[in-house]
Amino acid sequence: MMSGEYIFFSSFIVFVIGVLLLDLLVIGRKSHEVSVKEAAIWSGVWIFLALGFAVFLRFYGEIVHDVHNFEDLKVIAKNYTPFLKLDQTSFENSLNLYRKNSSINFLSGYLIEKSLSVDNLFVIMAILTAFSVKKSDYKRILFWGIMGAIVLRFIFIFAGAALVYRFEWILYIFGIYLIYVGIKMFRERNTEEKIEPQNHPMVKFFSKRFRVFPKYVSDRFFIKKNGIFFLTPLFIVLIIIEVTDLIFALDSIPAIFAVTRDPYIVFFSNIFAILGLRSLFFLLIKVIEKFYLLKIGVSILLVYVGAKLMFHEWLVEIGFKPVYSLYIILLVLSGSIILSILFPKKLTHIQVVS
Repeated sequence: MMSGEYIFFSSFIVFVIGVLLLDLLVIGRKSHEVSVKEAAIWSGVWIFLALGFAVFLRFYGEIVHDVHNFEDLKVIAKNYTPFLKLDQTSFENSLNLYRKNSSINFLSGYLIEKSLSVDNLFVIMAILTAFSVKKSDYKRILFWGIMGAIVLRFIFIFAGAALVYRFEWILYIFGIYLIYVGIKMFRERNTEEKIEPQNHPMVKFFSKRFRVFPKYVSDRFFIKKNGIFFLTPLFIVLIIIEVTDLIFALDSIPAIFAVTRDPYIVFFSNIFAILGLRSLFFLLIKVIEKFYLLKIGVSILLVYVGAKLMFHEWLVEIGFKPVYSLYIILLVLSGSIILSILFPKKLTHIQVVS
């Protein structure tokens, strides 16, 4: 018989797949260009679900790891929250502290992943534009991109958690890497992403090893002509997006380990952020240029979480609470958005009206 921990995790996966299939097969069964209104509604739905899950963790967080008594709680706290100081005289007080900590860590991880996803959206936008993908096909290709991302994140997160559990010093490597990435992102914040489809390594790879049809065929990834199977260019674009997400996962997953070592909380926060990525894409493509300071905010967050990993033991000693990270993340993100609105970016070109 499966433990409650695996039952909960399996139920979560079934729920996520069910919602995605509902979106693909019922709500969005026809390819169409997603409007700002539709994107805003779905963004609201995913944010609401994420906040609802945070509330669930706040009051029933022990269900995730099937905690029934003080001994169970001590084992979970030792494995995933070694710096959490439980009340040894009261199981209820300790359980309440654990629930609160799980909820705060989930929200912090969710916001980190969401903010890092914005930079990912710039690249995805460049890929879709460079490969001349029709806007009506964006929704389908992003759907399958998300499905692949869920599988890849699952592997990355639990492999990473196993490494951290066995080799705790790897957190310092994560910290140094994140500081490097944050500084690099800040220095390259104004660099425009340029993609040349004909010279892309993935295009060359598939063209040499597989039969690739020379043009798009509706929203299909594969076609059969004269009894021979062909890959379509849309399939190659999908693979490029998956590889791009894999590269970005190298930044985002270590960043979330800065707020929690619990692989379940890391996974949940990642998945909720990824699920809302598609609707966020359609929402932001209309206004992304207005929030030009957001990239600076994200680079600051990367440096912050990297430093937090480097000095996590010292921060615990001085009484640095998990909720402080949540406040800092909210302050940096909201500050970069508000400043972008108050001080709009000046146009760098002159529009000629004929």
